[in-house]
Amino acid sequence: MKILCIGHASYDITIPFDGYPLENTKNRVDEKYECGGGPASNAAYLLGKWGVDTTFVGVLGDDIYAKRIIDEFKSVGVNTQHIEYDKEAETTLSFIVVNKRSGSRTVIAHRNPEMELKEKCDLQADVILVDGQELKASIEAIDNNPKAISILDAGSLKESNVVLGKKVNYLVCSKTFAEDFTKTKVDFNNPTSVATIFSIMNKEFKNTIIITLESKGCLYMKDNKIKLMPSINVTPVDTTGAGDIFHGAFTYSIANNYDLEKALKISNITGALSVTRMGGRNSVFSLEEVMKIYEKNI
Repeated sequence: MKILCIGHASYDITIPFDGYPLENTKNRVDEKYECGGGPASNAAYLLGKWGVDTTFVGVLGDDIYAKRIIDEFKSVGVNTQHIEYDKEAETTLSFIVVNKRSGSRTVIAHRNPEMELKEKCDLQADVILVDGQELKASIEAIDNNPKAISILDAGSLKESNVVLGKKVNYLVCSKTFAEDFTKTKVDFNNPTSVATIFSIMNKEFKNTIIITLESKGCLYMKDNKIKLMPSINVTPVDTTGAGDIFHGAFTYSIANNYDLEKALKISNITGALSVTRMGGRNSVFSLEEVMKIYEKNI
């Protein structure tokens, strides 16, 4: 199977902090983690590490951060030949403060708004994962591969995600996207709220919809019933990239023709394990480690 990941790539600089820094103070830390990041980029890294024929398509600056990202991709066998370099812009940088007490993270990202793919995306693929960053290239890839399975990582409500959500086979979105799109809050004490969200989204998108709920797992539909696939219990250290890693594992599972519930179980486990380590790329567990836990949790 050939997998094509199209979208955002960044370089992450993560600073663990005891609590959260106060405004207008100076602070010194002993730890710092650096690695590549970005939704489609992190997913591509996982797929490469798990032994899948994967190509990443996105835009980087012509700088030291781009070189580090490329080296990371090559270390796991991801094809980087179709990455474009913008000599007028810097690689996207994400500065991440991780609260060591809770594992939550705060991200401040800088990206040149004019950075986008210029070349036509006419690559062949069996599975396509997009994250909404490169709308034009994503549409071209999906249209050029009508038999390919397409998946959208919709992290937030923006126009490109709504457009792509109507073109893909699988809309795997965050709770934030679902709530903002339907103007309805997920309330587990009121099951009608969840039914309303799925009713609205099913009418609009007409595909397989999965709503991720972070530590709670994910919502999905089977046999006309809305179900919750629970996650596993872990102690969070850093939640950076957990959603990206979930999507990478989901893409792997769909590419291997796993049924939906097996795919979601594996994805939940992979995403949950990732929060037990610091840094996005550092949090990608091996396929063998994930499947060992999956077998114990069937």
